[in-house]
Amino acid sequence: MSRPVVRVTRRLPGEVEAALAAEFRVELNASDTPLTGPELHRALRESDAVLCTVTDRLAADVIGAPPVRCRLLANFGVGYNHIDLAAARAAGIAVSTTPGVLTDATADLTMGLILAVARRMGEGERLLRRGGWSGWTPTQLLGRDVSGARLGIIGFGRIGQAVARRAGAGFGMEVRFWTPRADAHAALAVGAEAAESVDALLPWADFVSLHCPATPETHHLIDARRLGLMRREAFLINTARGDVVDEVALVKALQERTIAGAALDVYQGEPRVPAELRGLENAVLLPHLGSATREARTAMGLRALENLWAFFAGGDLPDRVA
Repeated sequence: MSRPVVRVTRRLPGEVEAALAAEFRVELNASDTPLTGPELHRALRESDAVLCTVTDRLAADVIGAPPVRCRLLANFGVGYNHIDLAAARAAGIAVSTTPGVLTDATADLTMGLILAVARRMGEGERLLRRGGWSGWTPTQLLGRDVSGARLGIIGFGRIGQAVARRAGAGFGMEVRFWTPRADAHAALAVGAEAAESVDALLPWADFVSLHCPATPETHHLIDARRLGLMRREAFLINTARGDVVDEVALVKALQERTIAGAALDVYQGEPRVPAELRGLENAVLLPHLGSATREARTAMGLRALENLWAFFAGGDLPDRVA
């Protein structure tokens, strides 16, 4: 029996590529650039499975109408807003993700962003690199304390809970959260308190950290009105998805200093980042590094491989989302 053909849309850690090649007939994207719509469309018709990433825009017109050869989209990542799930179901394609294995890496980065924006690390590094630092002064680049501050978390899944644990145990922060379906046991375990609503959480928090998925319900969840509910001394952190924040409204809030700053790892039109946002000193900007550790990215690839194994062996697909 011939081995299933798996199209891998981006280069993965070497250990993952070797493990895939040992089990499947693998077709790699040697250029390591995002596939175009026609290229993805062709991959769905010429492969038994596609191991895709967040850079693959698998919309309804790309997936097209059945019949297609592809039976599984094994997504490398936990978010799947780049995949039209209804179109995949209609074409008879299952979709899986890689939950859990990137939780700690993303939570660690979130804490790093909180520290960076609060202590003005980006501004300080830019000052030094351009040769503008003339020496220590008592009032230079004064930031604010993170220890003991109030942290509001929107979205309380694995990553949100991991951030709450770090913030509470490591920095003595007071943590409140909002999520559509609050888990009382999880809240108790990390010492967090549920807020009544997003609108109630925002004016309370010194730092607001986003950890909700990108869905029609969360599109521009943080808009001009909600940015207006935040305190002038507060900071917005986003390691979730760019679509959750109205970037135009955020730029205006940062320019007018109606909030103190923002630290972002994700953007609406990735990899495009608005010039207005890039020019702001009170914004810390990273190029989507949430899960970017060797350990996490390898674990993500091996988790996707496990999903491929399970699917073609005819067993359960534990990480199936569609």
